[in-house]
Amino acid sequence: MERVKGNFFMVKNSLISQKEHEKNRGSVEFQVFSFNTKIRRLASHLELHKKDSSSQRGLRKILGKRQRLLDYLSKKKERTL
Repeated sequence: MERVKGNFFMVKNSLISQKEHEKNRGSVEFQVFSFNTKIRRLASHLELHKKDSSSQRGLRKILGKRQRLLDYLSKKKERTL
């Protein structure tokens, strides 16, 4: 996910405004966005605490969830085309 001009974010070729996120927190795009922030936070934590196996496991679980959501999102986009 990348920050693009202003309050917009790019998620797998999908432009999302931050206001749109505030309205629709259950959307796949918002969930991917929130997983990305959790991943960044856990990754920075693990740089300091390399032997924290609980955090490593949590990071792997979040990575798997995010990957499944991205797969779903790409299949959903294919169907609409």
